[in-house]
Amino acid sequence: MEHTLSIIKPNAVKKSVTGKINALFEANGLKIVAMKMILIEKATAEKFYYVHKDRPFYNDLVDFMTSGPVVVQVLEGDNAVQKNREIMGNTDPSKAEDGTIRNLYGDSIEANSVHGSDSLENAKIEIDIFFNENEKFNF
Repeated sequence: MEHTLSIIKPNAVKKSVTGKINALFEANGLKIVAMKMILIEKATAEKFYYVHKDRPFYNDLVDFMTSGPVVVQVLEGDNAVQKNREIMGNTDPSKAEDGTIRNLYGDSIEANSVHGSDSLENAKIEIDIFFNENEKFNF
């Protein structure tokens, strides 16, 4: 079984579509094994998005991700990283396939409703940013 990080972003939490998004994960064979709603601190967002530090959208992304509550969770399943990316859809909601999370609930490339790890290696790193050992009891 693989594990991957999912973040339901502030715009989706604000729209109260967390349950609908999680229903799509579960309907597609991913199990939610850890979940919490948090406010991401600026330092955490900067660390999390460090790979984008030199890109022009970095500061806006950090500001957006710290603008309201998010739901961070660990999804489990066969080929979880790839399956999650398929369920999320294209980063640009206007290009995302019908029925994907970003097509249904995304507002823009930045406010595209969800984040998902892009590899198993990054999933482990990302999960460790948001979940301590006591919160990993279910996986």
